[in-house]
Amino acid sequence: MVEVHPRHVTFHPPAKARYLIGDFTDWERRPIPIAEPLTLEFPAGAYIEYAFLDAQGQPFPDPDNPHKAQNPWWSYPRAIELPGFRYVPPRPPSQPVQVHRHRLESAAFGTTRRYYVYNPNEPAQATLYVHDGVAYYRTARLAEVAQGLLELGEIKPLRIVFVEPEERRQEYWFNLAYEAHLLQEVMPAVQAHYGPTPEQGLLGASLGGLVSAWLAWRNPQIFSKVATQSACLTASPKGGNSFTDPEWLTEQYQATPTLPLRFYCETGQIEWLLAPNRRFAAMLADKGYPHAYLERPSGHNWMTWRQGLAPALTYLFGN
Repeated sequence: MVEVHPRHVTFHPPAKARYLIGDFTDWERRPIPIAEPLTLEFPAGAYIEYAFLDAQGQPFPDPDNPHKAQNPWWSYPRAIELPGFRYVPPRPPSQPVQVHRHRLESAAFGTTRRYYVYNPNEPAQATLYVHDGVAYYRTARLAEVAQGLLELGEIKPLRIVFVEPEERRQEYWFNLAYEAHLLQEVMPAVQAHYGPTPEQGLLGASLGGLVSAWLAWRNPQIFSKVATQSACLTASPKGGNSFTDPEWLTEQYQATPTLPLRFYCETGQIEWLLAPNRRFAAMLADKGYPHAYLERPSGHNWMTWRQGLAPALTYLFGN
């Protein structure tokens, strides 16, 4: 069980718990030994996800906390909301949103790949390509966010293409095959079916944020808008450790003349990527990029990212 206070949480370990993990420990990277109640301090109004490890190092949920996290990949995280936390969901659309499923035979990967497309009823003025597409479509409900904002007149008609990976770590790690798949296969297929749009953008979280910023850096003549959420900027083409690699992409942007790109960047205050994202935002400011940067009192999770969807779309594609 947990005791929640304005700035503190006391975790009471279940009988088989040996460690406490969460966004604040980089999950299994820095587990905290726990044998008796443990009190930790967090930012005011924080949203926290956590779990326990048993003696064999296997994660399991807090049996006394029924509040499941909105996690499309793991079933064991539980959520805590400190006093002051308030999530106001975007206005829902007035009618059901249609998202169409597509498949294509990828020469870049030699497999059948899938993607999903939300196309507004009005002629689209921009196309947003979204990494980890199924999670953004089903968990974050991004198409509904976009349709609701369009009905309010807060964004221009925006087409969203949800691109789903098979091996996301491999594909998003500076992978030229993934770049070819997106630029030479998915984009032509989308444009042939739905028509071209005057501008294109990219959106992703974690490694999806990394590959969004990388693709825009390599292809500024194609993409003009970039949204990153908790971008995994601790990565290098010659490395492979998303916790300890140098911030290679930030260095490349620093060394490159300012490109015609507009950025929206967010990160959580209790995740390991806070400092790298701060440095990336500082680089954008130093280089004169139009950008918005925001930190939320939460971690590396879908609640953090869901809160940023409406602000990101409004900043990048607002009327």
